[in-house]
Amino acid sequence: MGSVDKTLFLLSHGGDTLIVQIYVDDIIFGGSSHALVSSFAEQMSREFEMSLMGELQFFLGLQIKQGLEGTFVHQAKYTRDILKKFNMGDSKPMTTPMSTNTALDADEDGEAVDQKEFRGMIGSLLYLTATRPDIQFAVCLCARYQAFPRTSHRQAVKRIFRYLKFTPKLGLWYYSGSSLSLRGFSDADHAGCRIDRKSTSGTCQLLGTSVVSWSSRKQASVSLSTTEAEYIAATSCCSQLLWMKATLSDFGLRFGKIPLLVDSTSAISVAKNPVLHSRTKHIDMRFHFLRDHYEKGDIDLVHVASENQLADIFTKPLEFGAFVRLRGELGVTRCRGVDNALIKGEIESQWTGLIALLV
Repeated sequence: MGSVDKTLFLLSHGGDTLIVQIYVDDIIFGGSSHALVSSFAEQMSREFEMSLMGELQFFLGLQIKQGLEGTFVHQAKYTRDILKKFNMGDSKPMTTPMSTNTALDADEDGEAVDQKEFRGMIGSLLYLTATRPDIQFAVCLCARYQAFPRTSHRQAVKRIFRYLKFTPKLGLWYYSGSSLSLRGFSDADHAGCRIDRKSTSGTCQLLGTSVVSWSSRKQASVSLSTTEAEYIAATSCCSQLLWMKATLSDFGLRFGKIPLLVDSTSAISVAKNPVLHSRTKHIDMRFHFLRDHYEKGDIDLVHVASENQLADIFTKPLEFGAFVRLRGELGVTRCRGVDNALIKGEIESQWTGLIALLV
């Protein structure tokens, strides 16, 4: 049983590894040996009343394609379904989910729109962010206005749907030959909210070459400087990295200092400076969690150039060139390296996944 995730079970047998993940009444069997996975799944079906669904291809609305070169996870069918549901199937495609000129606010003088429909659109898009980090910021920004949605807010949401019309088949590509190195990126947009001037934190964590966790979130308090906003964002990223480190230890992966890449030299200096001076004494003590774990050697704060800051895509709208570049570096792409034979399961992948349903 996993030390962090109690629904995770692992078994080592003859140099092979079996992984069993339970979610309510669904079970995923995965492992490095097709024979081990198949025999264990059959044994479980004899012990419990359950149905074997075969190779893992659909799970909780996610579509999975397994191949020798890697695994592609996407929600193309779900994307088509929500475009049809909200009558956006014939809309004009857009190349980005949000214009760089967009500046949403409460728009109290704007025309009110159907709150139920607006919330339905937001809810559908939030579920899609499970495999589409490229729309995370735009969806989370629009979600702030669910209480009193206006025409301007609905237009912003429709822009996201028009972007999905342009990119319905994008998903996450996990290359099997990638190293299992863990990295984190954090960024912040200082005072980005036009209503309360709170900043937006953007963080993402990569295992190898592809993103496995990401977040775009308005900070809980107003930051008095860009340094403070960046420091708070880095603290959030640090917390997630430590949780992932503990979780991945159940899989036998061990990490030393985990790189946390920040584009603010001043925020890095605050974390490395043990003295609270006039510029930092007002920062809530809980955010010095970052400094504590830097001193313990759990993380390594590394400066990264702003143009290479992957978390930038989670803090503000970007122009097309920068948006596409960062999207690609996160591993968001069209299906590649998985030919039809692999998709149909005619060739065994290095790691096999099966799904079963408890009845």
